[in-house]
Amino acid sequence: FSGRHSELAGIHALLPEGAGIASPAPLVISAIDGMAGIGKTALAVHWAHRIAHRFPDGQLYANLRGFDPTGSTMSPNEALRGFLHALGIPPSRVPTGLDAKTALYRSLLAGRRMLVLLDNVVDSQHVRPLLPGSPGCLTIVTSRNQLHGLIASEGARPLTLGPLSPAESHEALVRRLGTDRVAAEPQAVATIIRLCGRLPLALAVVAARAATRPSFPLSSVAAELRESQGNLDAFAGADPSTDARSVFSWSYRALEPEAARLFRLLALHPGPEVSTAAAASLAGLPLRVTRALLAALTRAHLLMEHDPGRYTFHDLLRAYAMELVQDHEAEEIRQDARHRMFDHYLHTARTAATRLAPHRTEPLPMSPARPDAAPEHLGGQERAEAWLSAERRVLLSVVEHARDHGFPTHAWQLAVTLELFLDRRGHWQEQTAIQRTALGAARALSDRLGQAHSHRTLGFAEGRLGRYEEAYGQLERALELFTELGERGGQARTLRALAFLANCQGRYQEALDHYRPALGHYVALDHISGQASVLNEIGWTHILLGEYEHALARCRKAVELHRLIGDAAGEAAALDSLGFAYHHLGRYEQALISYGRALAIYREISDRYLEADTLHHQGDTRLAQGDVATALTDWRRALEILQELNHPDARVLDGKLGQYRQSPHPASALSG
Repeated sequence: FSGRHSELAGIHALLPEGAGIASPAPLVISAIDGMAGIGKTALAVHWAHRIAHRFPDGQLYANLRGFDPTGSTMSPNEALRGFLHALGIPPSRVPTGLDAKTALYRSLLAGRRMLVLLDNVVDSQHVRPLLPGSPGCLTIVTSRNQLHGLIASEGARPLTLGPLSPAESHEALVRRLGTDRVAAEPQAVATIIRLCGRLPLALAVVAARAATRPSFPLSSVAAELRESQGNLDAFAGADPSTDARSVFSWSYRALEPEAARLFRLLALHPGPEVSTAAAASLAGLPLRVTRALLAALTRAHLLMEHDPGRYTFHDLLRAYAMELVQDHEAEEIRQDARHRMFDHYLHTARTAATRLAPHRTEPLPMSPARPDAAPEHLGGQERAEAWLSAERRVLLSVVEHARDHGFPTHAWQLAVTLELFLDRRGHWQEQTAIQRTALGAARALSDRLGQAHSHRTLGFAEGRLGRYEEAYGQLERALELFTELGERGGQARTLRALAFLANCQGRYQEALDHYRPALGHYVALDHISGQASVLNEIGWTHILLGEYEHALARCRKAVELHRLIGDAAGEAAALDSLGFAYHHLGRYEQALISYGRALAIYREISDRYLEADTLHHQGDTRLAQGDVATALTDWRRALEILQELNHPDARVLDGKLGQYRQSPHPASALSG
């Protein structure tokens, strides 16, 4: 036994001072649960040995075989018979009925100070007849299932075991392999710990194999684990109690058929976590049914609910589930499940993107979702933002997973759909990665429209990262494809991206040369939001040129058009530009009025990044008026938002505030 220091301290604190020694203490039941191989029995037995001296009237132990490879679960009747024999009752005097046995057992324990360890139980009902009925006793219960009934009705104190910490995993290997051998290969040891998922059983199996081959370097053990990653071959053995597949199977076989099917299908999810709604789409089941099945898997510790409604596998359980789904589900069934899952994510992401920017969502030739996919409808912009934030890592994985499993159209369309969200959040490296994946998927399909969109989004992201040569190459190819396809909207978006690049490099006239044909495309399409956006961007370019009166005229027209069609986000953006132009003309009060209107809209539509951007600008105007305190307040609030979003712009603003903190003359420091 090694590790579990904090868990031992926690359960030791359950015992009142003096319990079991001098006086009867309140009855204490400790319920230890966790996944297979997590070390429940090892912890319970170790703790029982440490505290046995506090229970001088004796100890009782029973393995109830709730999850046994033979399937021969010990009944409470059988366990009570053994306990009564141990307590000195001859076989001829043991009652026949369960209730009578329980009554005799509890009467024998009355007034005694005893420790009872009930190992490997199925559920609360399995263990209830074996609980002492009087103070002075401690009962320790272990189970792979969460014992909610025992906690609710008997006041049991729960402890759910998770994987060992990295330090405890290292300690476990040192105990089994020796300090010198472990210290000699730190990188190999770190790899072994990672690939074992810090699961005590897996670490023990691998350490045992290494111990039988003392001349082999640990790097060879790590290499073997890497080669078998994704299956359980490296954790197999002749003894069912230490073979990972066998140990996991005892929990799996106890599931109802529908829960077992969901467990298998969840292996098809790319991770790192799955929501209830996505699981329902994957299985093609109603939400209500899926919730109940997920709860069953969680109680059995085959899944972990790490946030409300969000579930994850231990890596080795994922490998086990993948083996099961490949063995028990035909390829057609697996592809149907993936199709539902990809439909779920693509169409929900599309809904979210439309909620965030209803006038800026790219029109795509999307097929309708399958009826049993059940994408989420979401509510307003705040709910859409929350969904995209919660699912971001999953969505990035889905793009690659869709490409690799025969759904390239889903891959490129999802990547394009995520463009605005990832851009606003400053996830530009992630953006370039998924757009390259999308471009490869579109090329595999010979889908020229998909290639055009992917080149454009990739080019813009490369520009954000300052890789201008690559950005121009991608955008010029996008413009060629959109032109060949007669896609005016795509041409306009690409020209705006080229203008953005030109502005970033100080080539303002070149930017205006790109904006003029972009505006022409939007006029031909009668696309009012596009026209208004280009006018605002032209206005911003005039600001960069120092032509502030020209900027005011363009930005006012942009505000008017956005307001005409109810494009709140566009109106706020144009108001921010107006404020910026007024600021540079020295008309600070008018600038603040424009910024105030923009901020009110951004807060109403929950666009936090652009709220921070406008707060930054407003702070600059406050400073120009000599109001340093209010300027600092605006900047600090903007910085808080950017840090919450983990946006790279936070570094710039933090540096600006840092100048103030370090300067003995704050006003002069900030005015630069």
